[in-house]
Amino acid sequence: MDIQEKVEKALNNIRPALQMDGGDVEFLKYEDGTVYVKLLGACGGCPMSTMTLKLFIEERLKEEVPEVKEVVQV
Repeated sequence: MDIQEKVEKALNNIRPALQMDGGDVEFLKYEDGTVYVKLLGACGGCPMSTMTLKLFIEERLKEEVPEVKEVVQV
């Protein structure tokens, strides 16, 4: 399983929690330790989206995919 597949699998584990609040996350690409995502639905315009991105999505991805160093919203 390559890194991209690991990231997508980890995001699929995170997705239900985001969907409960009316949001979602779309994986765009992985490059040099950075995962690029787009927050969708309620997550896209939420004032807490930065915290969701860094404290929830990024931390979970780092735990499940050690190669991930950072998650960036595009």
